[in-house]
Amino acid sequence: MTPLSNLPAGKSCIVQQLNGGHGFAARLAVLGFTVGTEITIIQNYGHGPVLVNIRGARVALGRGEATKIQVNPS
Repeated sequence: MTPLSNLPAGKSCIVQQLNGGHGFAARLAVLGFTVGTEITIIQNYGHGPVLVNIRGARVALGRGEATKIQVNPS
């Protein structure tokens, strides 16, 4: 597993774990970030927000948020 923030643009991955409090996990669940969901990285410059495609929607995550999402690259 690796943090979502470490993957380059164009890479797909599967959500494995959310590291954070209940509020953080609930917010991400509303956005579609649940265990087993496929994500494609659209933009990740190594600083600033990470833009992803999840369940057909584009979502921008802060770098701190993306670091708390553990994924398994596919």
